[in-house]
Amino acid sequence: MRALVAVKRVVDYAVKVRVKPDKTGIDLNNVKMSMNPFCEIAVEEGLRLKEKGHISELIAVSCGPDKASETLRQALAMGADRAVHLKTDMRTDQELQPLAVAKLLAKIVEKETPSVVLLGKQAIDDDSNQTGSLLAGLLKWPQAGCASKVEVDGGKTALTVAREVDAGIQEVKVPLPAVVTADLRLNEPRQCPTVGADRLALSHFLVATSAGEAPGYATLPNLMKAKKKPMEATRYR
Repeated sequence: MRALVAVKRVVDYAVKVRVKPDKTGIDLNNVKMSMNPFCEIAVEEGLRLKEKGHISELIAVSCGPDKASETLRQALAMGADRAVHLKTDMRTDQELQPLAVAKLLAKIVEKETPSVVLLGKQAIDDDSNQTGSLLAGLLKWPQAGCASKVEVDGGKTALTVAREVDAGIQEVKVPLPAVVTADLRLNEPRQCPTVGADRLALSHFLVATSAGEAPGYATLPNLMKAKKKPMEATRYR
């Protein structure tokens, strides 16, 4: 059983964004970028499913510029097995719309044949909350959105998902293959230093990890292996 997880490179949540002087969009020059927080949760859930023996391989995929490879390397450092980078020069916060992303992901799904596709429920740059639903529609797969808990049945033929809805928690059972989008309370992602982290932060991270004092952190072997794990790149125009 294989899983695919989609990740997006966005402006870091702690950054105070600036509008361009011509008011055509957000100024991305010299701005800290990071993995979308909801995508981090989706990656973490994929890793937990793998650690429980429910899936054998976790593939991270991202659509974006060349630097989106840094976000994929972060997913690999967290524990994903390999990555697929769909390169584009289009701005992912304005020009590359959810339907186009869903169509690209559908092609990757056709090639990789995963049993489950994990995504964050939305990205913090556009807050569209559409890609997961559009992907499920294109694939004609069942979907469980806004997941706060995911369980795999004994035969690995279905998922039981607790969904966060306006009235509270809704529990649904969906047959596999399926699309699942992650909500904030699904899990707490393991911490992982990003590409370009300063030496002091990295050294503190490595000391805590090697001493076994940080069970919620990416492991040192995964950090060392991340740069050598396979990443397939395809140019999208």
